[in-house]
Amino acid sequence: MLAACGTVRGTDTATMGDFTARAQEVAERWEGSPEERGWRAGFVPLETLALGTDWRKAPKWAPVSELNSVWKLEMDLSAAQPAPAVLNWEDGSTLTVPVVSARAAYDRMSKPRAFVDEKCPAAGCRPLRVIGATMGEATVASSRGPVRVPTWDFRVEGVPGPFRRVAVDPSAISAPPQWRKGEMQEAFTYETVTPDELELRYGHGTCDTTHGARVYETSGVVVVDVDVRPEDVTVCNAMMRIDQIKVKLGGALGDRVVLDSSSGLPLLRGEVGIHLAQGFPHFDPRQT
Repeated sequence: MLAACGTVRGTDTATMGDFTARAQEVAERWEGSPEERGWRAGFVPLETLALGTDWRKAPKWAPVSELNSVWKLEMDLSAAQPAPAVLNWEDGSTLTVPVVSARAAYDRMSKPRAFVDEKCPAAGCRPLRVIGATMGEATVASSRGPVRVPTWDFRVEGVPGPFRRVAVDPSAISAPPQWRKGEMQEAFTYETVTPDELELRYGHGTCDTTHGARVYETSGVVVVDVDVRPEDVTVCNAMMRIDQIKVKLGGALGDRVVLDSSSGLPLLRGEVGIHLAQGFPHFDPRQT
């Protein structure tokens, strides 16, 4: 059946009206928004800008020193801003962005953390002595897929590999979509089973029953919902379960963005990890 400019598919007509109204609201809120422009055409990292080092090869003291921000600069770092860099995505798309100076990257990397869950030993942490800094490249996850980005690579005395930090100026990083008060995310990630069929990963309570999935489609977005209802039980724990469910679309997904109807947030695609998907709405990479 048709609703406004979107197509609705689902399994239960009793609650379809509420879903359709909510899905229309989510689609209209997303399409044309700054969040959509950043998600589709900007740079929205799905991980922290502090890439760290190869911890498998690092000495045992290094992680604790890094966690406690025990840095010591043993060289002069330039405050001059390098030339702009070009970000490269796997589909061939690019974006030219400003780059921060080595000094600015170090100042951000060495900034004390707000929370430390493992303090230095009684004798104190061994300082991470920075003795070199060079430009490099790394691949990071983003809303548009893996992307090659410039990095500042800091060489630390006694640590085999460099400490790496994404060198893109925070002004060129698009704001990630955020929670809205009173909204909770239900569906987190999806895979494309066929061009017109998705498999959703979603969360629900231990004592809930799933009655199917629903979808609302426009030319630019696909809004999905899983019809989950609580069972009639007296006592139940508060644990969340992660399950998968498939949903059929009216046509190929193409480059449309998949949105969760409960929160209005975009679903992450592929094997990104459920913990990343759950934590992303609380995360602003520009602050890392």
